[in-house]
Amino acid sequence: MKLFEIGSFVAMASTADGGSPWLQLVPFALVLGIFYFIILLPMRRKQQKIQQFLDSLKVGDKVVTTGGIYGQVTRLGGESVQLQIADKVRIEISKAAVGGYQGQPPVQDAAGSDQAKG
Repeated sequence: MKLFEIGSFVAMASTADGGSPWLQLVPFALVLGIFYFIILLPMRRKQQKIQQFLDSLKVGDKVVTTGGIYGQVTRLGGESVQLQIADKVRIEISKAAVGGYQGQPPVQDAAGSDQAKG
């Protein structure tokens, strides 16, 4: 928006009798509050849930990656996990690529790891 358009938008929120300029902030505060509670708060809670899941991983857990690879955790690194996917076949993957435990609903979706993005 150009500066003169913003000014006219703010002027529309003012009262006819020239009341309090704080009344102009009420609609903006309402929009920000709605945005926070509908979009940001659920996203933050989901990220916390994913981080708790990744922090609770331990050797021996049977997991599935966001790409659909099933395996058992054999080693945990700082940002990586080693999975045994077959007899004598081990792969090293990013910790953020672990989607959930085998046989349970995924903690994060396969469309893209939320942890890898943020």
